[in-house]
Amino acid sequence: MLRKRLAGGLRVVLSVLTLGILISQVGGRDLLNALRGADVGLLVLAWALFLLGVVVRVFRWRALLHGLGLRPPFWLLLRLYLVGGFFNAFLPSGFGGDVVRVVELGQHEEDRAAVLGTVLVDRLTGILSLLAMGLAVLPFAKGLTPAVCWVFAGVAGAGLLAGALVLEGRLLRRLTPWLPTRVSLAGEGALAKVYAAVTGSGSRALWVALGLSTVFNLINVLVHWVCGRAVGLELQSSAYFVVVPLLALALLLPISVGGLGARDWVGQLLLVPSGVPDTLSAAWTLSVWAVTAAAGLVGGLIYLYEGLAGLARRREESASTR
Repeated sequence: MLRKRLAGGLRVVLSVLTLGILISQVGGRDLLNALRGADVGLLVLAWALFLLGVVVRVFRWRALLHGLGLRPPFWLLLRLYLVGGFFNAFLPSGFGGDVVRVVELGQHEEDRAAVLGTVLVDRLTGILSLLAMGLAVLPFAKGLTPAVCWVFAGVAGAGLLAGALVLEGRLLRRLTPWLPTRVSLAGEGALAKVYAAVTGSGSRALWVALGLSTVFNLINVLVHWVCGRAVGLELQSSAYFVVVPLLALALLLPISVGGLGARDWVGQLLLVPSGVPDTLSAAWTLSVWAVTAAAGLVGGLIYLYEGLAGLARRREESASTR
């Protein structure tokens, strides 16, 4: 618990520090003016699209769960995804959205290893689909420096290869039987049971998940494009298919709260060398964060309502036993 609190505190410090340095570098007044001039209507549209993307992700997760014979109600999965989004956006602890989904759904399903496995595949298929889309569009991407394009090609190629090996399963199992049980992907250890769930949904469920991931990622790129239009960012539409995956990968690092600071610096590294003003790049990434945070608030309201309802029930039960 102490380590989690220290890690959470460090993430807050890093987010505040990196964001503060960025604001001082681009000019706080200029950045504020750029954000004030943003098209609110387009930002609301981006928020609605983001929530639509959450619904698509719920269908993806449900397909993977069905592949393992688990059939929780759709509305339960939607609630868990929204509440998990709140944890991802606002809480600095290691108790992130994916952990929320595993713990909460694990209370309804006996096989928690299977639940954890589907959450991991859910995240993995999303990343693989995003990288594949970026590679497909890369030859037509305009407005980015050659260095950014080459970095993306290397990252995407390595990521797709690694992801394919993880989902295929047989090779990694053959390579790990000699390892201790707790870290082996073969046998009856806890990690092996989770990995069995990762590879056990079946090819049909996996292809459905990849297809839904493609739909979600198209919506995700559209969200970033709409946010860009809202702040006046003039970037070729094809470039978003390269920039958005790199931003998404940066957010996997547990070094910030809701990506605040980390997303903004990666945006600077990708766009400023291509001629995008640093103030405009920062306004864009901060607008994306604002849309994400606003969507997270929906899950926060659900979480608050459930907490208050549970408290009221406990008070009634306590009063009835007196």
